[in-house]
Amino acid sequence: MKKVFYVVVFALAVCSLTFAETAAERAQAAATVLNEIMATPDKGIPVEILDSAKCVAVVPSLLKGGFIIGGAHGRGMATCRTANGWSAPAPFSINGGSFGFQIGGQAVDLVMMIMNDRGMQALLASKFKIGVDASAAAGPVGRHVEGATDWKLRAEVLTYSRARGLFAGVTLNGNVIKQDDDATGELYGRQVPFKTILTGAVPTPSGGDPFVSAVRKAVGTASNAPAAAQ
Repeated sequence: MKKVFYVVVFALAVCSLTFAETAAERAQAAATVLNEIMATPDKGIPVEILDSAKCVAVVPSLLKGGFIIGGAHGRGMATCRTANGWSAPAPFSINGGSFGFQIGGQAVDLVMMIMNDRGMQALLASKFKIGVDASAAAGPVGRHVEGATDWKLRAEVLTYSRARGLFAGVTLNGNVIKQDDDATGELYGRQVPFKTILTGAVPTPSGGDPFVSAVRKAVGTASNAPAAAQ
C-alpha cells in the first residue's frame, strides 16, 4: 500500500513538472486565486479570520488523484505578518495522501490561514506536518464568522479549497509542507532560509510582489469591512 501511495504522489509531481511555471508566475497565480476569492465575500474567507491571520499560504492548482490510495502534490507561496507589514513570499511545496475509494484526479486551489503563534512557529520551521506539528481544521466560509470566538480555539491552521467554483473548508491532516528550494533560488537568486523570508529579514523581490500585494489588499479590505450585525 505504501509503495502505491508513493507512486501516486510521484506521478502527481511529474504532472506538475509537465505544466511547470516560474516562481514569479506561481506568485501571480496565487495572487489571482486570492483576488477571485475576495471578489465574492459572502462565499469566501470571513473578515475576522483574514484580520487575525498570522500567515497566509496559497497553492494554485493542488493536484489530487489516485486509485484507491490518493495523493496530493502542489507548490505555493506563503507570507507572514511582521512589524513592518507582510513579509516577502516564501515558496513551498505540499505533499500528502488519503485512503478510501477514489479513482481519477482533479486540481483544486488551496488556501491556508495560520491563526496563532504556534502555527506560525511550525511554518517557520521550513517543514511541518499538518495535524501533527500544528492542529488544523476546515475553515468556516462566509462574510463573517458565527459562533463568537469558537474558530480561534479549534486550530492553528484553517484550511480551504476551491474546485469548480465551489469554495469550502477542507481537512488536510497528514499533508507535509516544506520549503521549495528550487523556487526560492529562482525567486531570490540564492538560497534564503524559510524563517529569514517569513520574518521580514529580506525585501520582496519584484517577482513576488503580486502575491504580497494581494494579501495586503485582502486583509486591508477585511480590516475596513463593517462589523457583523449583533
